[in-house]
Amino acid sequence: MRPDAPQARRGWRDYALLLALACCWSSTYPLTKIGIGSIPPITFISARSLIAAAFLYVILRARGLRLPTDAKSWKLFAQQQLINATMPFLLITWAQLHVPASNTVVLASTTPIFAFLITWGITRHEPATMLKLSGAILGLLGTALIIGLDAISALDANIFAEIVILIASISFACGTIFGLRLSDYDPMVAATGSLLFGGLVVMPAAILVDHPWTLRPTAEAVAATFAMAIFSSAFGLMLFYMCLARLGTLTTNAQGYLRIPIGVGLSVLLVGETVPGNLVAGLVLVMAGVAAMTIPADRYRKWIDRLRSR
Repeated sequence: MRPDAPQARRGWRDYALLLALACCWSSTYPLTKIGIGSIPPITFISARSLIAAAFLYVILRARGLRLPTDAKSWKLFAQQQLINATMPFLLITWAQLHVPASNTVVLASTTPIFAFLITWGITRHEPATMLKLSGAILGLLGTALIIGLDAISALDANIFAEIVILIASISFACGTIFGLRLSDYDPMVAATGSLLFGGLVVMPAAILVDHPWTLRPTAEAVAATFAMAIFSSAFGLMLFYMCLARLGTLTTNAQGYLRIPIGVGLSVLLVGETVPGNLVAGLVLVMAGVAAMTIPADRYRKWIDRLRSR
């Protein structure tokens, strides 16, 4: 496993890319909520992936680049896309039939917490500090608060859907940890190949289950599909691979807490959702937890030294 943090000094442009990634992926959940209003989840996932792949392929050829043809590259594209997109997005898209977009934003933004737990408990490719451990605990407490303390005694369809979103977040975490395997490829090549595979692999199920030629999607759903394909999928996945190469896995995961206020705000603006009290409280805990996990160790030590010197 490659080390997480690149040796090159990080500048404001790198963190601007991280913010751009958060903005792209924050729009995923409200746009999905609009799209699945008249487009079934499987068809929605296949369509957005193929549209995004076609969009990136045109730009790719204009830049004079080509997709690789060797089996090794496509095996990597397939594995990464299944872990980091196809499977988790299918789960989340289904879950959003039952869960508001604002709740989905927060639950799906727990990815950095799971990434830390997997790193600490399984891969061990980075040191696990007490600060990161406390951040993971805070984040998990926030997640539990969002789901509700009565979840154990009242398991209903909504609770199950929220658990499904958390399973998708674990898949996202695995995809981020192992995404460095594609760092040798141009980010646009990796994104195009991954999206093309993702769209094609889901297409047969969409044809068999949804019969897309019989659908009558609304204009809003079609617009949401194209917007999500271009901004969330095409630009988002390309920025994801750029951030992985420049910032490493755990810092790239920091966009998880940046997505929370942006995504909740978009859910209120685009879908007209209200923000319940338990969501606000859980949001604060999750943001505090993930922020604690992404503070650089040297900066944290400087803060501690300053406090002790006073």
